[in-house]
Amino acid sequence: MKLAARVSQVTPSITLAITAKAKAMKAEGTDVCSFSAGEPDFDTPAHIKAAAAKALDEGKTKYGAAAGEPKLREAIAQKLKTDNGLDYKSENIIVTNGGKHSLYNLMMALIDPGDEVIIPAPYWLSYPEMVILAAGKPVIVQTDASTGYKITPEQLKKAITPKTKLFVLNSPSNPTGMVYTPEEIKALAKVVVDADIYVVSDEIYEKILYDGAEHVSIGSLGKEIFERTLISNGFAKGYSMTGWRLGYLAGPVEIIKAASTIQGHSTSNVCTFAQYGAIAALEGSQDCVEEMRQAFAKRRQVMFDRLNAIPGLSTAKPDGAFYLFPDISKIGLNSLEFCNALLEVHQVAVIPGVAFGADHNIRLSYATDMATIEKGMDRLEKFVRSRI
Repeated sequence: MKLAARVSQVTPSITLAITAKAKAMKAEGTDVCSFSAGEPDFDTPAHIKAAAAKALDEGKTKYGAAAGEPKLREAIAQKLKTDNGLDYKSENIIVTNGGKHSLYNLMMALIDPGDEVIIPAPYWLSYPEMVILAAGKPVIVQTDASTGYKITPEQLKKAITPKTKLFVLNSPSNPTGMVYTPEEIKALAKVVVDADIYVVSDEIYEKILYDGAEHVSIGSLGKEIFERTLISNGFAKGYSMTGWRLGYLAGPVEIIKAASTIQGHSTSNVCTFAQYGAIAALEGSQDCVEEMRQAFAKRRQVMFDRLNAIPGLSTAKPDGAFYLFPDISKIGLNSLEFCNALLEVHQVAVIPGVAFGADHNIRLSYATDMATIEKGMDRLEKFVRSRI
């Protein structure tokens, strides 16, 4: 069978593949310590589930508007204004099947063949693949530990060409957990405005911050940057709603209308009753978010201390999200070799950095219980010491 050429241009998700392998080993009875999936281990808060159940009981099980339930779009607009200083109306927002879908819709609505999209590395592994599916060209700008794995204004300016259409900004970051400071965001915004390009700010981890780190939404810094900004966000990470598949894209009306047209011919509306759970998430108490954040903070400290005590490994302390991104370059293995051997020999699942454009690193998620972290760190230390 001859498949479409675009299929061969896209790399399958290494994250999903390793997570699936770890789950298969567990199903066979193997004691696996998994730090692979970017998924909180907490249940969705009870009031959110209750709101969805109530919507089910009330018969909210029919087709809805492709761009999302009006009440949810209004609630998102209010959240963006209150929390992020972004003056959007409901017409500026589309509700999507997860945050990933919001980004895919954007690429399909904005990117023409040959358009360039600037992506700092390390990057979330789906960014370049979405650009490729839209027939655009990912322009990868490599960063390193010396800048906290963050792109500098000078790097961004140098990467821009007449074909540049979009810059992808992710803060807090997956996979590094690093957060751009307000000053760094302001400097990047100036480059975007001067070059007259768009920026999409992926803010899915905005609620998971530590040690006084501040999340600043780039579009809040002035009228000119606001007009060039798209916001991608969702409910998966902050509210532990990964399986609900609820995200959103906010931005200029013309782009949102185009994304809605695309969604109308692909998925149509997001699950109707699930959207009422999202309304409850935004309008209800945020105590549940803080409880999870505090648990992540404790786990982060334990994993950070354990990793940096292992000879040959080094990692910076993340400001947000729930990942650590240690450097393994002293071990003598590339990231895929390291991760495969660690899983097969010591039953610990982590993600190779090559998936994120950084082959000297691995990603560990501490969105798991403390007992698993302690046991997994013991195994990781044993593995590393056997290699150096």
